[in-house]
Amino acid sequence: MDRKAAPDQTVAAFPHADRQAVMPEQDDSAPRLETLRKRPDFLSAARARRQPVGSFLLQARLRDDGDTTIRVGFTCSKKVGNAVARNRAKRRLREIARLTLPGLGQPGWDYVLIGRRDATAERPFELLRKDLEYALRKIHGSAT
Repeated sequence: MDRKAAPDQTVAAFPHADRQAVMPEQDDSAPRLETLRKRPDFLSAARARRQPVGSFLLQARLRDDGDTTIRVGFTCSKKVGNAVARNRAKRRLREIARLTLPGLGQPGWDYVLIGRRDATAERPFELLRKDLEYALRKIHGSAT
């Protein structure tokens, strides 16, 4: 029995999409971002530097393990709201981290972004991003 190969779902769903836009290439000069997943990593970051800003709390620590990867974690407590509200807040935090950390984050650091009730999900996106830029400058000692 000859079966036809399944079509590429991305192209089938978005026939006019540019392949580059769907799968952007990694820039080799920018440090890699990885997501924190293990509880000890979150606890280590909780004992390190903190920088509160209006829309979230940033925790940061230098790992000193020789790895140049930037690791980032996201969390929102039940105080933020129901599952829908927490997931929305975390999606917004993930996006600002994806856009900002390769440029302003330091290689070898762990960052944890903790969402705040009413602020993280409702703050305008550009202000949310500026909050992260400000917090990173404060953590690394070059606040302006």
